[in-house]
Amino acid sequence: MPGPLRVAKALRRTALQAVPTVLIIVILNFFLLRLAPGDAAEVMAGEAGSATAETLAALRNRFGLDLPVLQQLADYLWTLAHFSLGDSPRYNMPVAALIGQRLPNTLALMALALGLALVIGIALGALMASFVGRLPDRVLSVLALLFYSIPSFWIGLMLIVLFSVKLGWLPSGGAESIGAGYTGWEAFVDRLRFMVLPGLSLALFYVAIYARLTRGDMLEVRAQDYVRTAQAKGLPPFAVTTRHVLRNALLPVTTMAGIHLGGLMGGAVVVETVYSWPGLGRLAYEAVMGRDFNVLLGILLLSSLLVVAVNALIDLFQAWLDPRIEVR
Repeated sequence: MPGPLRVAKALRRTALQAVPTVLIIVILNFFLLRLAPGDAAEVMAGEAGSATAETLAALRNRFGLDLPVLQQLADYLWTLAHFSLGDSPRYNMPVAALIGQRLPNTLALMALALGLALVIGIALGALMASFVGRLPDRVLSVLALLFYSIPSFWIGLMLIVLFSVKLGWLPSGGAESIGAGYTGWEAFVDRLRFMVLPGLSLALFYVAIYARLTRGDMLEVRAQDYVRTAQAKGLPPFAVTTRHVLRNALLPVTTMAGIHLGGLMGGAVVVETVYSWPGLGRLAYEAVMGRDFNVLLGILLLSSLLVVAVNALIDLFQAWLDPRIEVR
């Protein structure tokens, strides 16, 4: 089958599988969030301080919170069918516009964290496999175990203490220098300085996973017949490692990277809160505190779509890495 036709078939199959999956996720999330105590009307009435029972009832009626749960679900699905995520009672604006304001910040942070995790993890894994059983392998294995076992919020706090408080090299929170008026390259560098610490905090856990995966897969691939054949043909060790060993060992790493995307979004909730990063994670935290379920449902729906899209891309990328794999 020609390549473009094969890719189109894979994309169509992914889309057909994604629709019922996302629908089930939306319905499950809707009912799970309704199990939480309180609602947006109660929070807003509590913040007002002098709200009466009539005010609370009026707020619930205005936001449709006094309707039966099944009717609320039907209304929400009808809203989704019209390509809308509804309105936020707390922010008094469309959820899509609210998410659109925060999404670029979270995507930039996730891209930086995933890129750092893959580059550093694969490099460390290749180094560990090259020195297997020797001192560098053992030291890096202990380091990977530390990254894996320490919670990201604690790493974030320690990085703030070291690089912001003690050394003063990097900012401890926010997204850019307020009032600096940077433009062009200066604005890019300024923003990158604010992303380094949250990106590292989010990435180090996955660095440990990718390093261990790369090490184990490289050791397994190295024992294959075609690798010994390449060595017998007289290829330099570096060429054998990069072209035949590392390339095939990357298949499970890329699979795990796609699976971890949802985890990155979940980790962003904690990291963005620690660093006051204005992204979706912090918005989700604020929505939980304010019982703004429409915003939470919108963020969860977006996360689901993102994971489905990235896993489809991972399938195509794996087919490129290993032509023996058929895109099904």
